[in-house]
Amino acid sequence: MSEILELPVLQSVPQASVGLRSAAVQALQQGHVLLFPQLDFATGADEQRAMSAKVSESDKNISFDPARGVLRGSIATPADQQTLADMLRRHGDSTITLLDGLFPGCKTGRHQGRTSFRPAEIAGRVSSGRKDDSRMHVDSFPSSPTQGRRILRVFTNVSPNGPSRHWRLGEPFEAAAKRFLPQLPAPPPGLAALLHKLGIIKSRRSACDHCMLELHDGMKADVRYRADVAQIAHTFASHCSWMVYTDQASHAAMAGQFCSGADLDR
Repeated sequence: MSEILELPVLQSVPQASVGLRSAAVQALQQGHVLLFPQLDFATGADEQRAMSAKVSESDKNISFDPARGVLRGSIATPADQQTLADMLRRHGDSTITLLDGLFPGCKTGRHQGRTSFRPAEIAGRVSSGRKDDSRMHVDSFPSSPTQGRRILRVFTNVSPNGPSRHWRLGEPFEAAAKRFLPQLPAPPPGLAALLHKLGIIKSRRSACDHCMLELHDGMKADVRYRADVAQIAHTFASHCSWMVYTDQASHAAMAGQFCSGADLDR
C-alpha cells in the first residue's frame, strides 16, 4: 500500500537534517506521500476573494504556465485572472524553495511545470470515466507526454473556510502494473507521429507514455478492480501540503475544494 510519511517541515527548510532528507527520498521512491501538516501556502485577502468555484470555465482546473506567463481555464474578470496568475506563480516558486531545501543535490535536470488551481468540489462532480479522478489511477496526461520524465507534484489545501481534501491510496505501482500491463494494447504504428503533427499532443509519445496512458485509462475503467483493490483513506486538512509522484502512487481524489498543485519535475 502507498503510505503517508508525516514530516515536521516549514517553508524554510535549508536546515533539514540528513536523516529527514534521506527518509523523504526513500518514501518518495517507494511511491509514498510526504505530508507536511505545518506547511501552508498563505493567501491574501484579494486572492481569497478571487478563489471561487465560478472562476473556472470547466468543472476542474485553472492552470498557470510559468514559462509563458499564461493562465488558462478561467472565466474570472481580468483583474481576478491576474490575481490568480500571481498566486499560482508564487505557489510554484514556493514549491521550488521546498524542493531545494529537502533535496539540495537534485537540481540538475529539474523542470518546473504548470501550477494548477482546483476551485470546484470533487464530490458529486459529473465527468467522463477517463477524467473522473475519484476513480483509482496513476497520472498520465494525454496531451502532454513526459517521454520518461516523472510527475512529481506538491499540493496545498488552500481552502479559506476549512473543508478537508479526501484521497484514497491504493496498491503499489508494481502490483498495478503486473495486473494491467499484460493486457494493454500496443500503440498503432505511426499514431504518435500523426498526433504530434496535427498538434493534438505537445510532443511525441514514447512507448513509456503509451503504456502509462493505457494504464491510467485501464485502472479507471475496471469496475471490479476499483471495488476490490486494497486502499486506505486519508484526509488532508486545510492549510497543509503534500508531495507525491502521482505517476507512481495509485490514488483517487474523492472530495474537497480549493486545492493548488504544482508540477515540479515532468
